[in-house]
Amino acid sequence: MTLRKTPVAAFIGMALLTCFGASAASSASKPARPWLNTHLSPDQRASLVVKAMTQDEKFQLIDVQFGDTENGHVMSPGALASAGYDPAIKRLGLPALQESDAGLGVAKPHKLGATALPSGLATAASFDPALAYAGGAMIGSEAHHRGFNVMLAGGADLVRDPRNGRNFEYAGEDPLLTGLIVGHAIAGIQSQHVVSTIKHYAFNDLETARTTFSADINPTAARESDLLAFEIAIETGHPGSVMCSYNRVNSVYACENDWLLDKVLKRDWHYPGYVMSDWGAVHSAAKSALAGLDQESAGETFDKEVYFGKPLRAAVASGEVPQSRIDDMAHRILRSLFASGVIDHPAEQAPIDFAADRKVAQHVEEAGAVLLRNQNALLPLSGAQSVAVIGGHADKGVLTGGGSSAVQSPEGNAVPGLAPTAWPGPRIYQPSAPLTAIRQRAHGKVSYASGEDIAAAAKLAAQAKVAVVFVEQWSAESFDSPHMTLPGNQDALVAAVAKANPHTIVVLENNGPVAMPWLDQVGAVLEAWYPGAGGGEAIARLLYGEVDPAGRLPVSWPRDEAQLPRPQIPGAGLASIGLIPQGQPAEHVDYNIEGANVGYRWYQHKGIQPLFPFGYGLGYTHFAYSDFKPRIEHGRVVASFTVTNRGKRAGVDVPQLYATLPGSGEVRRLAGWCRVSLKPGQSAHLEVTADPRLLVNFDASGQQWQRPAGSYQLQLGHSATSFQGQGSVTLPKASWPADAPPKGASQSCLASRS
Repeated sequence: MTLRKTPVAAFIGMALLTCFGASAASSASKPARPWLNTHLSPDQRASLVVKAMTQDEKFQLIDVQFGDTENGHVMSPGALASAGYDPAIKRLGLPALQESDAGLGVAKPHKLGATALPSGLATAASFDPALAYAGGAMIGSEAHHRGFNVMLAGGADLVRDPRNGRNFEYAGEDPLLTGLIVGHAIAGIQSQHVVSTIKHYAFNDLETARTTFSADINPTAARESDLLAFEIAIETGHPGSVMCSYNRVNSVYACENDWLLDKVLKRDWHYPGYVMSDWGAVHSAAKSALAGLDQESAGETFDKEVYFGKPLRAAVASGEVPQSRIDDMAHRILRSLFASGVIDHPAEQAPIDFAADRKVAQHVEEAGAVLLRNQNALLPLSGAQSVAVIGGHADKGVLTGGGSSAVQSPEGNAVPGLAPTAWPGPRIYQPSAPLTAIRQRAHGKVSYASGEDIAAAAKLAAQAKVAVVFVEQWSAESFDSPHMTLPGNQDALVAAVAKANPHTIVVLENNGPVAMPWLDQVGAVLEAWYPGAGGGEAIARLLYGEVDPAGRLPVSWPRDEAQLPRPQIPGAGLASIGLIPQGQPAEHVDYNIEGANVGYRWYQHKGIQPLFPFGYGLGYTHFAYSDFKPRIEHGRVVASFTVTNRGKRAGVDVPQLYATLPGSGEVRRLAGWCRVSLKPGQSAHLEVTADPRLLVNFDASGQQWQRPAGSYQLQLGHSATSFQGQGSVTLPKASWPADAPPKGASQSCLASRS
């Protein structure tokens, strides 16, 4: 049959040809972007982008500008007044990088405010990875709704000294606890299509002279301590970026340390993401690039020059740095942007439900506050009691740590103008007043004294049934405290109040362990850390027993500085808050003194009894353990036991499993734990799988992890020094290469109730 073209058919054909021609012309003017195909892997997508990039676009990606107006910097158009900014590459459909501080909330811009999580130590004290994830998801969501797509979060340095000014950003002294808590927080942040860093890689365990000192530690101890914490956190949370630190490690700057960045991180750990520098941590172009640094942060403002600009271009032109290295830098950055959903789910400014987010922060504080002392069941309080509330600006709010991680409430700073007002200030208080929350619960009289007049405070305390004294210690990055003493006359205040009223309760808002010369004179002590956005309400709920104190110390609490591996920190202090630095800072800090025996391991190794051990914490009920039975199951060490609530109140317990490897000189290690909530009289049968990464030692000469043959001692503890169940298992010798270590347990705790 022969078809004959009709006028209508001809018209349709012409129309189709016209449309096709217009479409083809449009496609020609807009180049295809195959990397936007979400069915491809992040690596495939990144490779496609790199092939399409010009050299200028690659160099733009590896050099992030400062995103704020500090230090006289002129903020780039499009920046959000925060830590870092890299303009969009519109030709390729790549969004601008908007980077925000930090791990406890969206810290910039201060004037907008955000929800502050409690200290990292508070989250760690909960021993609850799920809670860490929820907190991370909350701050990640706020970042995304502010327009940020990179958060400078994930502090994983171990707490080697209670005086370190940045301890409140971290997660304690134990590598397993730190790794799992920080890893889950990172995963929570990245669930909101925001890249999270992990920092400060590595051994940035003191702040005094942080940009120059060398953290000296042998490779074996390094791999079994701080680096193990980072390794576990990276495996758990898959952060898009690792931030290299200011300090030197074994005399080499961290951001140009080939052993840290290339050998350990990228080769042994197979890390696929990118390494960004801390702000002011870059000292070279070729050396840093060849060592593994992928992105310079705000070099135009904080470094001596923009090393990843003209100097690095010259190094590429001369052949000192191969072009393949530049391509690898860009690929790693782009891979992380695709993997975390930054490109597919662009960050856009949107309303934030601050009331809901405040509840998340409050829940973290309630789970992480630690009851250190409770003589004669002074707590929980009764609503019928009259209360004298004293000190700590408790009539206004709760304290926040300073520096880049300081988060201001959308409602502003509750106590403005306190020193230091300049960096590393301002000193910020969250507007969540404990006094208000206590008054809402007390039927008796509630009075308040600032504590500045000690005699007046003591007189007020004598007129009340109970006295609650709030004491505080402000800390921040860039300085350490020279001692553990509370600032000002707070020790004298507590002593005077305790003398006037035997029913005195002390609430600590602080960076970490402090000296407590009045401890035996007071009835109760609650470690509240920096309590976060809902801190005042959380503290009152804890004091009145609306929630059970469930926190357990993530750090050992020394009696004094003499118990520490380094009793003095030369040059520590900050003159603007009255801590006058004494002496010159050290050029080297010897971490080989304790090596891998950080915190509770140090105390056991030296035969020292700290004031409060790692893992310690009281509640309003008590728990007993029974039927402890360790065994080998499918090559794993598993311990089963029963936990019973022997008290008259519901409560939360954290039974902890410690393992001691065979051989002389070995000390116990936290190998796993459970967190369980039980009603009065209720029991739970639990099984904890010991993490195999804590049952091995690192052999630096052979570059492998070794599990020695022999008897492994297992102890079930209420803390690192109090046990109610012990046994042993025998394991054969085994080894794993450094780049393929034993894998952690997928479900470390299983429970059944009765």
